[in-house]
Amino acid sequence: MENILAPSILSADFKVLGEQIEQTEKAGAKYIHFDVMDGIFVPSISFGMPVLSSLKGAVKQALDVHLMVTEPIRYVKEFAKCGADIITVHFEACEDLKATLDEIHASGVKAGITIKPATPVKELIPYLELADMFLIMSVEPGFGGQAFIPESLDKIRELRSLLEERGLKTDIEVDGGIYCENVGEVLDAGANIIVSGSGVFKGNIAENTKRFMEILKSHE
Repeated sequence: MENILAPSILSADFKVLGEQIEQTEKAGAKYIHFDVMDGIFVPSISFGMPVLSSLKGAVKQALDVHLMVTEPIRYVKEFAKCGADIITVHFEACEDLKATLDEIHASGVKAGITIKPATPVKELIPYLELADMFLIMSVEPGFGGQAFIPESLDKIRELRSLLEERGLKTDIEVDGGIYCENVGEVLDAGANIIVSGSGVFKGNIAENTKRFMEILKSHE
């Protein structure tokens, strides 16, 4: 299974966003993680469809859109039109999760499901064969720069085991508090898509990305 880096632009400098994203692409990052926050499901407000549309024409990487919004089914079609390649929604935010996943697939993009740190992995069992990706939040969603929650490693292992029992090689993404210093543990637990904001965009972006990629490749 390929290990993929998904730099989160929540930590980027928007004055030079295109240039910074290009640095991550040249150094090997295949995804760009795009966090959408509505101020209701999570306290913060971030960015939305106009920013995604502007990136679509300028970015070579897959656009990995994480909707931290209440009832995301309302916005699926528009985010797909604006260029999302993957749309991930929260288990906790959907009145009808299956209908939301069906809407994402009907819009021609991959569907992901994510859970907050307090939500047990067992809640995902009815949906294991319905999603293209699962995202384990290793911090509370809504704010950047938080410390990785160690118990997240057990959740990754549990989810990977449940998928393997069913013969599924579904992607497991992890988001929150991941740096070069701890990414090896996350990969060893069973994740293969790594989101990092501060770990990529703070300091030398090209060098940070390159170092991440070396670790990811060594764990494939």
